[in-house]
Amino acid sequence: MALTLIIFVLVYVAMGFGKLPGFRVDRTGAAIIGMLAVIVTGGISPKAAWDSIDYASAGMLFGLMVVSAAFVVSGFYAWTAARVALLPVSPPVLLAALVGVGGALSALLTNDVVVVAMTPLLVQLTLARGLNPVPFLLAFCFAANTGSAGTLIGSPQNMIAAQQLGLSFTGFLALAGLPALASLPLVWGIVTLVYRGRWTLPAGAAPPRDPAAPPVRLDRAETAKAGVVTVLVVAAFIVSDWPRELIALGAAGVLLINRQIASRDLLAHVDGDLLVLIMSLFVVNAAMAATGLPQELLGGLRALGLNLDAPLALYVAGGVLSNIVGNNPAVILLVPFLDPAGDAEALGAALALGTGFSSNLIVFGSLAGIIVVEQAAACGVKISFGEFARAGVPVTLACMAMAAGWIALIAA
Repeated sequence: MALTLIIFVLVYVAMGFGKLPGFRVDRTGAAIIGMLAVIVTGGISPKAAWDSIDYASAGMLFGLMVVSAAFVVSGFYAWTAARVALLPVSPPVLLAALVGVGGALSALLTNDVVVVAMTPLLVQLTLARGLNPVPFLLAFCFAANTGSAGTLIGSPQNMIAAQQLGLSFTGFLALAGLPALASLPLVWGIVTLVYRGRWTLPAGAAPPRDPAAPPVRLDRAETAKAGVVTVLVVAAFIVSDWPRELIALGAAGVLLINRQIASRDLLAHVDGDLLVLIMSLFVVNAAMAATGLPQELLGGLRALGLNLDAPLALYVAGGVLSNIVGNNPAVILLVPFLDPAGDAEALGAALALGTGFSSNLIVFGSLAGIIVVEQAAACGVKISFGEFARAGVPVTLACMAMAAGWIALIAA
């Protein structure tokens, strides 16, 4: 038990810091090492380890990543970024357009893929207009995180929660969709207020890199194919009782059969590290659950009046935990101890909103935040921890307060 506890703590320390302190081991590496350690030391048997992995969630996530990747290779994301960023409008209106596009795309497609695909071009296009790219990148990131909370296909953590709690597409949307939509004007208003008077580059300042945007090529046939498949996937989620992972995997298979685009080019945009991290954490968490310590801790919390099966308590716990270990690990950690026999839809919405809305607090609160900061840096644009938090903290507080009122209402 003690050894399993030590391994568990070290793995989640790595989740919080982004690496294992003192070693060149990132989050995925730490999760894999932790999984191997609990198996080798007898914390969990090999068979129990295999059985602990939620292959339905992993399969659904993989399939939908392929669907989103199809929009990358078709040029749709780059084309969309160019069309929006080159609109002949004022900076606040341009910001509103990016917030709307970021929120909408992230609700229908995997938010991290959307951010990866569009961030570099947004940097180049805003610099080409002489604009300060930071407010536009931050608003796009914030909108991707909050907008994705509205549907069960918007983010990996939503898919995991939906699969393990048995949530319906429409039931989830009915409870999480409205606050996700309401978050977008909050993101726009707060970022506009924070960056008022700082929309453009200083006079005479040279852009960090050559601002010339690369030519954007849209393959309309491939985009149409990906669009049709996406519509069919969502329709199947809504009206059929087929297992969602089979629907997603079937869609991936259809898109991988292609005469124009090599399958390796499509699969290159699938986040394999994230899939391995999630499956490894299932094993580490199962080993920890086998010790009985999490159940004892939850029993103690219930005695103190904190019941995670209450939507508002789960909302707060998910929000706090996601900023300590990350939103995907937070959901994987919490979901097994929830009782879906109660109001599963309310619990799922609370978990999605808590982990999604809190993700904008600091850079490391979400994978989208890390992606935006790192890709901006690669283009010569620095977004410091303080710069991110200056806008991220008020955005998070406003969105969390709004959603807390909504959850209190639906749980009443």
